[in-house]
Amino acid sequence: MIVPQPFDQAPDFTVETTEGTLSLADLLQRGKLILAFYTEDATPMCSTQVAMLKDDYLIVREFGATVLAVSADSVDSHLEFAARLGGIPFPLATDESLDLARAYGVAGEPAKRAHRAIFVIDQTGMVTHSQPWFQPSNTGQYQAIFAAIGLDIA
Repeated sequence: MIVPQPFDQAPDFTVETTEGTLSLADLLQRGKLILAFYTEDATPMCSTQVAMLKDDYLIVREFGATVLAVSADSVDSHLEFAARLGGIPFPLATDESLDLARAYGVAGEPAKRAHRAIFVIDQTGMVTHSQPWFQPSNTGQYQAIFAAIGLDIA
């Protein structure tokens, strides 16, 4: 599997989400995209990852970006997960086939789950940040996401 790197064109996609069917083009109309893969709804580290992005979503929007969080769980599972977290201001996408995770090189075979990973994609569809093994507890990795959307982390 090849992981997209900065300056690569992001693999195109269309997925079912908690906001209906969305494509990469749809999401890029909203601004830069933080594409966040996570392993499973309601697990401790994945809950932390999604909750972090939820908590900082106003900053994400302030810098002209949006978020799509993706796992192999169903839309119904995502809706329950979002409710447990008190609502999520961005869509959660289902990738039950792992086609999207494979396209981004983060499918965890044979476990049928994606690795926690983060990609930032600019409005031209170019990858500007690639973190194929994201750890929510790693402050430097988290700050790199915000640097990629334009926040000065000095």
